[in-house]
Amino acid sequence: MGKKADGKVLAQNKKASHDYYIEDTYEAGLVLTGTEIKSLRNGRANIGDAFATIRNGEIFVHNMHISPFEQGNRANPTDPTRTRKLLMHKEQIHKLLGQSKREGFTIVPLKVYVRNGYAKLLIGLGKGKKEYDKRDSAAKRDAQRDIQRVLRDKQKIAR
Repeated sequence: MGKKADGKVLAQNKKASHDYYIEDTYEAGLVLTGTEIKSLRNGRANIGDAFATIRNGEIFVHNMHISPFEQGNRANPTDPTRTRKLLMHKEQIHKLLGQSKREGFTIVPLKVYVRNGYAKLLIGLGKGKKEYDKRDSAAKRDAQRDIQRVLRDKQKIAR
């Protein structure tokens, strides 16, 4: 499956890779109102605390914050963190439901982007990391950064 975002990234959950091992990714369409998509295109979205659930064969994203559009209809403001429906194929939803029922797995929003004029949400099947796993990941990242720095310095000396 593993589709990647190739449109303009509007919001990203950077905390997800720190807190979860991302096993698989899926692309889902977002059901939004007219003013929400305008606000989203302006980059006024936050998915840091968002999570997804599956109810009655449909998938929903919770706690995804999209700020109200300033020039929009002020008489009818929407709740910025309302539950929004995601659009996916039924087979994908059933597969995701089966995988997320396993111990320690959850559905995590990773990126919001626009592809071909439509708002898309990249969701991942994540397994929670333990505290020592997070420290191990940080140590590996720091070691990789040090290796790259040494290689870069050797290339400068060789010139």
